[in-house]
Amino acid sequence: MTPIAYHISKTCLAIRPLLSGKIVRSTLIYGILPVLFFLSLFLGRYEVPPSHVVQLLAAPLVNLLPAEIAHIDSSWTAAEQNVIYLIRLPRVIAAMLVGAGLAIAGAAYQGLFKNPLVSPDILGVSSGAGLGAALAILLSAGSLIIQISAFCFGILAVTVTCLLSRFYRRTPTLILVLSGIIVGAFFTALISLTKYLADPYEKLPAITFWMMGSLASVRYSDILLIAPPFLVAAAVLILIRWRINLLAVGDDEARALGIDTKRMSQIIILCSTMITAGAVCIAGIIGWVGLVVPHLGRMLVGPDYRKLMPVVFLLGASYMLIIDNIARNLTMAEIPLGILTAIFGAPFFAYLLRKRSVGWA
Repeated sequence: MTPIAYHISKTCLAIRPLLSGKIVRSTLIYGILPVLFFLSLFLGRYEVPPSHVVQLLAAPLVNLLPAEIAHIDSSWTAAEQNVIYLIRLPRVIAAMLVGAGLAIAGAAYQGLFKNPLVSPDILGVSSGAGLGAALAILLSAGSLIIQISAFCFGILAVTVTCLLSRFYRRTPTLILVLSGIIVGAFFTALISLTKYLADPYEKLPAITFWMMGSLASVRYSDILLIAPPFLVAAAVLILIRWRINLLAVGDDEARALGIDTKRMSQIIILCSTMITAGAVCIAGIIGWVGLVVPHLGRMLVGPDYRKLMPVVFLLGASYMLIIDNIARNLTMAEIPLGILTAIFGAPFFAYLLRKRSVGWA
């Protein structure tokens, strides 16, 4: 082997782990979301050329430039503009918010409860929000009232869970989880009662379809309704992510390092509840996202919450975009999101169990 060939071979061997490991992971984490965002805007039954999508996205930015340099060829049609601006763009934004929120809430709960099987609805927020929406639909309320009712009942369910857990002093984390199971079962029973009383021709199908999850009717007003508390709560969880590392290790160790574990637990529960309730009120009940995506993040960057939380936020947004694109393009009739997340999430979680990747390492 010539010296040049030897050095080239040595260099290739040196960079091979980088290409197969860190670079690939970074590309997957940070590069896939912009690609999926763009693809989601021109995928659909109404065909919009990618060039028109780019022009429509660039038009508002170009209009901000001085008139002498602001120029863009408006080759799109009015129908294409309405499809992108009024239907697909708000839906894509909502999908990213819902996926990112459920994923980061699930990761925070798994660290708080030191349990890899915990999901964002462990304290009953999804059942409570579902009851609120079902009651509003039963009373023929508008979409805004349905969303507000779902959000408020989701908060109410977690509040009842926290109050119920205070009756017992021992093993507070375990009692909180058990209280969430109790409250969730109670609110689920009330949802079933609401379905039983609903009109089987109008109200019952509407309640059932809402429970299965969908983003078909999301508009900018819905996003503006949940975005402020949603983003504030997500920002708080990301800012305190290093403290979740200490909680995941153990309460005694966290207290020894000066962390007020009770207050920190309250902050995590409050923020995760606001995120989950906001996601449920505009998208319905969507399972498995907050359970599976945090484990996918641990496979990519490890169990350190300082790295895990931002990565899970991005992966959750990407995952929900993929699910939503499949839901609205796979068949003529839109598939509910809750069905697809279970179809894809359950086998993936079984794969994790087989590989023994469910855990903290």
